[in-house]
Amino acid sequence: MFSSLLSIIVLLSLLNLVPLPPAAASVSHPPAPWISPPLNSGPPSDARSLLAFKSKADVDNKLPFWNEKHSRYCFWQGVKCVDGKVVRLVLEGFGLAGVFAPNTLIRLDQLRILSLQNNSLTGPIPDLSGLVNLKTLFLDHNSFSALIPASVSSLHRLRTLDLSYNNLTGPIPSGLTTLVRLYYFRLDGNRLGGAIPPLNQSSLLVFNVSRNNLTGVIPVTPTLSRFGTSSFSLNPGLCGEIIHKECLPRIPFFRSSEPAPSPGAAAAFGQNEEVQGLVLPPPSQKQHERTSVILGFSFGVLVLLVSLVCFLLSLNRRKKQKVLSPTMASDSAAAADAAAVMRVEEENELEAKVKKMQGMQVVKSGCLVFCAGEPQVYTLEQLMKASAEMLGRGTIGTAYKAVMDNQIIVSVKRLDAGKTAVTSKESFERHLESVGGLRHPNLVPLRAYFQAKEERLLIYDYQPNGSLFSLVHGSRSTRAKPLHWTSCLKIAEDVAQGLAYIHQASRLVHGNVKSSNVLLGADFEACLTDYCLAILADTSEDDAPDSAGYRAPEARISSRRVTPKSDVYSFGILLLELLSGKPPSQHPFLMPSDLLNWVKSIRDDEGGDENRLAMLLEVATTCSQTSPEQRPTMWQVLKMIQEIKETVMMEDNQLD
Repeated sequence: MFSSLLSIIVLLSLLNLVPLPPAAASVSHPPAPWISPPLNSGPPSDARSLLAFKSKADVDNKLPFWNEKHSRYCFWQGVKCVDGKVVRLVLEGFGLAGVFAPNTLIRLDQLRILSLQNNSLTGPIPDLSGLVNLKTLFLDHNSFSALIPASVSSLHRLRTLDLSYNNLTGPIPSGLTTLVRLYYFRLDGNRLGGAIPPLNQSSLLVFNVSRNNLTGVIPVTPTLSRFGTSSFSLNPGLCGEIIHKECLPRIPFFRSSEPAPSPGAAAAFGQNEEVQGLVLPPPSQKQHERTSVILGFSFGVLVLLVSLVCFLLSLNRRKKQKVLSPTMASDSAAAADAAAVMRVEEENELEAKVKKMQGMQVVKSGCLVFCAGEPQVYTLEQLMKASAEMLGRGTIGTAYKAVMDNQIIVSVKRLDAGKTAVTSKESFERHLESVGGLRHPNLVPLRAYFQAKEERLLIYDYQPNGSLFSLVHGSRSTRAKPLHWTSCLKIAEDVAQGLAYIHQASRLVHGNVKSSNVLLGADFEACLTDYCLAILADTSEDDAPDSAGYRAPEARISSRRVTPKSDVYSFGILLLELLSGKPPSQHPFLMPSDLLNWVKSIRDDEGGDENRLAMLLEVATTCSQTSPEQRPTMWQVLKMIQEIKETVMMEDNQLD
């Protein structure tokens, strides 16, 4: 009786009429082989999106770890998940050389952070409208082309947008003015044209559209007015109040030659018809007669002039025929030689352009050498006549601010013959050509150099906002407070980016990392200077008492023995200087746990950020290990800092 009742209940449950009791529900049976598996039994949707992206972007298989089990996609390098959904994808500097294919990553509807910077991705940027939760987008330093997709304007949660240093063309989408949360916006180093939209987001703190082909008047909005001329530089067609450049009226050389409408046409359209915005009354009979006389006279004069010109040309042609008649037989050969010369010149020009793109060409002006294809925008004579102001003395020379007559401002490093090693002219040039080829947003670019006998000069871009040393320590008359930890994090990332680039892009090392060699750019980005000059130093001695504190133990004998791991050590000391506000000479020798208490005692106003402070301090102590083998690489250090940054951003986003 009971078994029959149970059978009926099971049968009804299969028909969805009666739910199974708990005991019966716990019984599981394998599905019948003829029943199709559910559609979601394959890889999760986010995993499929990541694999679709890899198939088109990673043509050289730089991401082999993505071939692991699909169920572990949240543990693939660069991927971070929350509750099984991808919220962060950071693949920076992996050498991705394919394309960002459409309909791949846009299915990651919970993605907050996307960074593909410092790769070699080509083709257009796809439609991104599916990334409705995106807050940070870094696609800079690739080779993306075509237009900026209008879909970017639909990402209303976007705060950070960096598309700089690509090959993007076309206008800046006007819809970007609707991104009210935007605080970091860079489009510099592209080929964009057209006008600048009237951006007026009060949250915008970083903005740069330099090195493009933008034209027209820069809109005078409260937001755009906050940025200096460097944010708009190298756009010859821009003008307006913000960059102190007058906009000249565009006057055509010729007036419109369109004929006036005939009386019949005017009658057909009605009296006082509007033509191109002007009200034109029908012409009177007297006006018509006057116009006919003027046209007839003008035509007669024109015929006379044409006849006179033809007569003069005929005489000139006869004279030439008399003079050149003995050499007419060689004209065809001369023409062939000219064509050959033209072909050779075109080939040489093309070769020069290719070398310039590869950073192999230098332009010489006397003994002033412009690096890495830099344009010759001033001469040695102009540089020597510039007004100079001393900025400070360094390990191997003195820095000056030079203002030339054409208002170009540069920073000149004059190397001290007594502090530099004796190297041949050829060795010096080879080394400076290598250093001059380094280009990164966090390096002060070396533009040119000069040498004659014992005089050697290095010419850099002038950085208007001083050094990190001045920012941290202030003037002697004031006691500067330690920087806020968010500023420390930003500066640390900038410096780490620059050092990692030096180590990866060449076999060079900075060799002299310290706060006075970190300058602040126009947008207060941290930029390294005096990089890769340690090999030119004759001794490791320095007049500055704190300089020795930055040097790794293995580099204290001679600064010419520095290695990438020596730079890592110096970076650790610099980071501790940022966190404590104290120069290296005042850093105590403490255990890491005691060191945290010491830093906390100095930063008594940030008790709520103790965990974040501890993470940065851990990076500093890891970098400053005594043994080089125990220190991470600079690339690993950069990843640590970015992990801290992303963790903080995730925490802040969850509080929003």
